[in-house]
Amino acid sequence: MNIKKIIPILEWLPNYNTSLFKGDLVAGITVGIILIPQGIAYALIAGLPPIYGLYCALVPQVMYAIFGSSRQVAVGPVAMDSLIVATGVSTLALAGSDSYISIAILLALMVGAIQFIMGVFSLGFIVNFLSKPVITGFTSAVALIIGFNQFRNLFGVDFVQSDQLQYVIGDIWLQISSLNYHTTIIGLISVVVIFIFRKINKKIPNALIVVIFGILIMKYFGKSFGDVSIVKDIPSGLPGFGIPEFDIDLIRELFPIALTLVMVGYLEIISIGKSLEAKQDEYRIRPNQELIALGLSNMVGSLFKAFPTTSSFSRSAINQESGAKTGMAALISVVMVVITLLFLTPLFYHLPKTVLAAIIIVAVFGLVNIKEAAFLWKANHLDFWLMLATFIGTLLLGIEFGIIVGVGLSLIVLIFRTSRPYVAELGKVPNSDFYRNRSRFEEVIIEEDILIFRFDAQIFYANSSYFRDKLDDMALKKGAALKLIVLDAESINRVDSTGVEMLKERIKFYKKKGIIIFLAGVKGPVRDDLFRSGILSIIDVNHFFMRANDAVKFYKTGDRAQQEKYAKYIHQAYH
Repeated sequence: MNIKKIIPILEWLPNYNTSLFKGDLVAGITVGIILIPQGIAYALIAGLPPIYGLYCALVPQVMYAIFGSSRQVAVGPVAMDSLIVATGVSTLALAGSDSYISIAILLALMVGAIQFIMGVFSLGFIVNFLSKPVITGFTSAVALIIGFNQFRNLFGVDFVQSDQLQYVIGDIWLQISSLNYHTTIIGLISVVVIFIFRKINKKIPNALIVVIFGILIMKYFGKSFGDVSIVKDIPSGLPGFGIPEFDIDLIRELFPIALTLVMVGYLEIISIGKSLEAKQDEYRIRPNQELIALGLSNMVGSLFKAFPTTSSFSRSAINQESGAKTGMAALISVVMVVITLLFLTPLFYHLPKTVLAAIIIVAVFGLVNIKEAAFLWKANHLDFWLMLATFIGTLLLGIEFGIIVGVGLSLIVLIFRTSRPYVAELGKVPNSDFYRNRSRFEEVIIEEDILIFRFDAQIFYANSSYFRDKLDDMALKKGAALKLIVLDAESINRVDSTGVEMLKERIKFYKKKGIIIFLAGVKGPVRDDLFRSGILSIIDVNHFFMRANDAVKFYKTGDRAQQEKYAKYIHQAYH
């Protein structure tokens, strides 16, 4: 086994040079500057003391830099995971309490263990059951939930916190008249400043600018803004090592929320990693390695007081745009966080919580993907309604049920599409040997006594009845003149036992009616399955043809020489 595939840092570290370091240094410092205020803000979303957001920016980043297959993905605390943590843990303990903190850290260990096991056993494909429309609907809904939950800090009013948006909006409507004007003014000014700097240049550390702005106001004009809530003391020092405390009952209660975090975290890191991969040609994302890296980041991170982490959309994009070439950029960001933890935490004492709320709101509302919704409406109505159902389900039922709705609907749509695939009657293109769909090519020749039937999917238990019904419908339209059915099987890549039995039954049915069935373009593995299932006991090997045109020509001319040659070939290939 190639050790470089297990530990991807060994792919780039031995050849590391000064030119790479220049880009990584700038990117690492830039992301570090953004990460520090974001980490503090996202800890507040999770219901944890601010220091824990900085802890999440340490060990998880180091582990991902070593084991991650992407060299530019920025791992750490993110808004979505933080809200999911708050949603799950708040039902078990009081936010901010020692018990709450220990449960959040245990959750990181559980999430990491599940991700690591999935990566080792190459189970990353499971997440493919969440289609892109579902992801769009889910992330857009969660962004709105996170944003509206931050209005309590933005306006200085103790609105209810919930992952069901209708309760949050209802409470905001009832209490909006009691907003804290000083808090609101500082928060809204911060929002405007962030927007302005984002429009000018996304590389400008707008979060850091408003943090400095908020600290200076509260430090020098604090007496005039005494009603504005501030962060206050953030402990100095690095996190100590410790194994999270747990019991079986607690693990059982946390398991559903852990699975939600696993799905969301993996989806985020794969979608971000793939988008960054497309912008370069030096490396490729390996999905199962990403699961292993994310699992180790969360597991080892939990031993150093980190709550669940994953990749950040905004920080990863900034990391790439700032010139990051390798995981060294992440390690430089870690150094910046370490310096902050050791020496700079007292500077954040006067930081207003409304400024952190402004940073979060601007960041997450940017995740509401209206463009994708508009595209889906034009491109595929079914995918649009799938996205909308997931979006509404997540907003009204909560994050955990939103995932369930998304997965459930994805499976229903998958079953629907595979159980009702496209079928077509083919006709001959004039002056050629080709057969095409009569619905799309008006000039094709359709013969009354011949039905060329194409089925564009595998034949299995979920669609075998549909196959039979569509075949019978087309045969019935032909009437008594029908003498030959040719199954164009070029698009059929698999057939299970139910499908085979249905085919055998139809062959016998039409044989009694004096109608012959030929099979054309059958793939080798499918042909093997048919032969093993005893189809040759009811039809001859001469009924298999290379192309539909060969079948029709054989039926009309009775030219057995070439067909017997082909039959001999497929018989030898099977045996």
